[in-house]
Amino acid sequence: MPVAVDRARAMTASDAPSSPVKASQDIPAPGTPQPALNPRKRRKAKGKEVEEAEEEAWSWKSLTDSSASRVPPIFTKDGSYFFSAAGPSVKIHSVATGEVVSTLTPPPTSISGEAGSSLQSDVVTSAILSPHNPFQLITGSLDGYIRVWDFLDASLLQTISIAQPIFHLTAHERFRDHVFVAAARPTKKKTSKANVATAEDNVAVLRVSLKPTAATVGAPVQTSSEVIGVGKTRSTTGLAISPSGAWLVATAGHKAYVCQTADLKAGFTKFVSPERLTCLAFHPSEEYFATGDATGCIRLWYCLNESVAVKTPGVEKTAQTTTLHWHAHAVSSLAFTPNGAYLLSGGEEAVLVIWQLHTGKKEFVPRVGSPIVHIALLNNGGEEEYLLGLADASFVFVRASSLKISRSIARIKLDPAISHDRPSTSTAIPLAVHSLSSTLILPSSHPSSLQTFSPSTSRLISELEVSPSNRVSRRDEKPLQPSRVERAVLSDSGDWMATVDYREAEESFRAEVYMKIWQWDRQGGFWVLNTRIDRPHGLKKVTGVAFRPRARTQDDLLLATTGEDGHIKTWRIRSVKTKTEGVEEFWVARSTLRFRDETPSDVSWSPDGSLLAVSVGSHVAIYDPDTNALCQVLTCPECATMSSAEFVGSSGRYLVVGGPRDVLLWDLVSQSLRWHYRSQTAIERPVVHPEEDRFVVMERVPASTNTEAPHTRVLVFSPYSSSPAAIRTLPFHLRSVVPVPSSGFFPSDPTGFTLVGITDSWSVVVFGDDVQLPEEEGASAQGITRDAAAGKRTLFHDIFGASAFADLATGPSASTSAIASSAQPWKGQEVAQVFDAPAHLLPPLETLFDAVMDGFLIARPDDEHEDHDKEIEEEMDVDEVAEASSQPIKGGAPLDRVVDRQEMHGFVELFAQVAIKAPPSGPPPAFPQPNGIHKRNGIPPHINGIRTAPSTPANATKVNGVTPKGQSYTPSRPPSTPQSDASPAVKAGKKRKKSLG
Repeated sequence: MPVAVDRARAMTASDAPSSPVKASQDIPAPGTPQPALNPRKRRKAKGKEVEEAEEEAWSWKSLTDSSASRVPPIFTKDGSYFFSAAGPSVKIHSVATGEVVSTLTPPPTSISGEAGSSLQSDVVTSAILSPHNPFQLITGSLDGYIRVWDFLDASLLQTISIAQPIFHLTAHERFRDHVFVAAARPTKKKTSKANVATAEDNVAVLRVSLKPTAATVGAPVQTSSEVIGVGKTRSTTGLAISPSGAWLVATAGHKAYVCQTADLKAGFTKFVSPERLTCLAFHPSEEYFATGDATGCIRLWYCLNESVAVKTPGVEKTAQTTTLHWHAHAVSSLAFTPNGAYLLSGGEEAVLVIWQLHTGKKEFVPRVGSPIVHIALLNNGGEEEYLLGLADASFVFVRASSLKISRSIARIKLDPAISHDRPSTSTAIPLAVHSLSSTLILPSSHPSSLQTFSPSTSRLISELEVSPSNRVSRRDEKPLQPSRVERAVLSDSGDWMATVDYREAEESFRAEVYMKIWQWDRQGGFWVLNTRIDRPHGLKKVTGVAFRPRARTQDDLLLATTGEDGHIKTWRIRSVKTKTEGVEEFWVARSTLRFRDETPSDVSWSPDGSLLAVSVGSHVAIYDPDTNALCQVLTCPECATMSSAEFVGSSGRYLVVGGPRDVLLWDLVSQSLRWHYRSQTAIERPVVHPEEDRFVVMERVPASTNTEAPHTRVLVFSPYSSSPAAIRTLPFHLRSVVPVPSSGFFPSDPTGFTLVGITDSWSVVVFGDDVQLPEEEGASAQGITRDAAAGKRTLFHDIFGASAFADLATGPSASTSAIASSAQPWKGQEVAQVFDAPAHLLPPLETLFDAVMDGFLIARPDDEHEDHDKEIEEEMDVDEVAEASSQPIKGGAPLDRVVDRQEMHGFVELFAQVAIKAPPSGPPPAFPQPNGIHKRNGIPPHINGIRTAPSTPANATKVNGVTPKGQSYTPSRPPSTPQSDASPAVKAGKKRKKSLG
């Protein structure tokens, strides 16, 4: 075991005469932290006043939404877009692409309302489409505002204030210019014993007129001309009107509140539920509704009849119900299919259940990825789909015919903290910056996974399941403890990543610890597991992981780890030749060290990789990694615990050491303690600038009052002064922070700080000096001018060009218009899905091929054929053809379009079995020549990339290879011309240019 050398004794703080600042001198914190900007403060140091930096708010941006929305997604009438609420805004997503095309955000003047006292008083809590105008969206929020939007123009039409927080909102076409809202009442229920206000919210259901009073007609915020109270309830979990408009139902607590809309003055009739109700849905055609409760039961209520009007004072009614039960936990959402035959339910189990109502049978869509929060149905005339809003703020589409997940929409998946608890504040949180792909590696919605996010494109790139596990919900009421990824560290080259996942011990099994080392596949762009090391430090936790920087060769690359077992280990790459003359690389243990009986808490490398610093108890041990020799031991009597140690700057001369409340800076050249800073509050580990000789220390300032939120005080230090060069404030606490290199993906000053962190509320934020994020597409209010499905490309677009699918005729004939209007273009993935059926249900491929081509190709009118052929015939300039062929084809696919494997396989099978046939053995048949140009190789000419088939029986020529919708089409025969010597490729390029104009 290595022994400390003699000169290590001289490195203690008490015996450091060459230290510029005396070791015993503690620098106090600059006053009590304040959340607002403070004037410059003065403190005493060596008998003179020293002026401190002024506190300023640091710029920061959030990369995530605060939480999953409480509002279920809403589809437009045509099914092209859907709305999702995110804080005070409403995002409009394209159904075809999943991208955000516009964001509806209320102006700042209308956010600060009378009811807005909380920090999130402007959060949208409910949204519906206007029953009288399908292009208007009505939203309600906690600031007491009802807003009417025109989402096509992205404009706010009307704002009405009711001065009470709104929880739910509904409307019906029978009540024009009226909405029903569930709003908070200003009073609170008091207990009879202690006479104190309880936490239960009291709600009043109101009918609000959208017509303003005469005095507020032109005002930005208007007042409703009529507000009628319907009744009082507990905190509502649902509010809906029956499809006929005759009944208004609210669910709250253990009761369902029912009221006839024709007699609102009669108020609610209460029907008792044995369990607390959590959600509500109305049948689309019949007069009954469904509710879900906290125990997982679904009840169908048959109480909407004349007996509701009969009330007995002091008696709460019970209704005739039908019970459906599968869920083990609370049902979070219910939805009926449009025909009313099926009921969809979802909850914490992350399983979509489809109930067949007339038989009681059920089908399942399991493992959707996260607990289900909302269910919405899409039926735009084509195949029906279910849209699931998940607890990690992502969306999943499920195809109704196959009950399979077709696609998902996600930005950054949030930790739902529903089926499992969040880790304690002492647990490390994985966070890293991958330089090769310019992405962030973050913890995912499940603790055993990591996700890769690209800030430049604001897209979730991939998700890596570090520890495979079953995504099961709670066992009874006790959350299951899954494996948690606690650390993720990358090498400076970006080719290697080390992760540590840990699962705590329970009664039935021991603790599990795995360190996994992943290699980056540069060609595929994903991580590949290279080595798994079981129990790298026994059954104890791993406390530190770090790769050696600036390794010149693969043999110089080392990985250092520390654990609670007291060992300091290094790992290296070992290469072994395989039987196939290949080389297999994997990681093995290289050395094991131990410093006395102390437990190491952190490990770090010098910038050049020549020194290894390990924090052990009240010391910092510095080793030579090549010889494992102990070079120095740093000790400070005033700091009993040194939890972290980091080298400062590119030279590595200074070492900053962090403790629970202390920051120490050592000069390794002079072997002395330069200065010591002591904070009055708890601090996080110092974060070093990747290039400059600067670092930051973050103080966790607790909330001084109930109304004040906790914040973080960031102190920016340089190695030359114990006084902070700058003091910044952030309105949140941080769990994990990493610096972003100056050549990273955020446009910022290279000398300034740019950091990425995860807050206590599990949000990902970017903060620093003048932080600027790339402008997201659809982040602002934009008008919707085109159909989202029009821009979706398939392989047919790539083969035949976009011009083949455009309506080229300015004045098509009636027959052509009828054909074009009746054709339903097939989408690329749907072609492959046609074959996803039993063999006995598939039609013959010969007939299916013609139907597919009919849906894609549009017949040209006769007159356009003649004009087009004559123009091509007249233009034979070779130079112009060469110019056209050298330019990129506009109708082709963009370079960044990705064709998935399922789509490609569907087209390969289709063309291999039908389109590709052996050529005839005899002489080539004579083909009609539309443009009078003969092809030497016997291949029929192509117009705009569309192949014209040979004519069969008389006057039965097929257009584009098919007979459109059973109609015969006979093109006019052009005049014959002499044979051209131009090659087919030149003529094809000529025609492509002509078609593109």
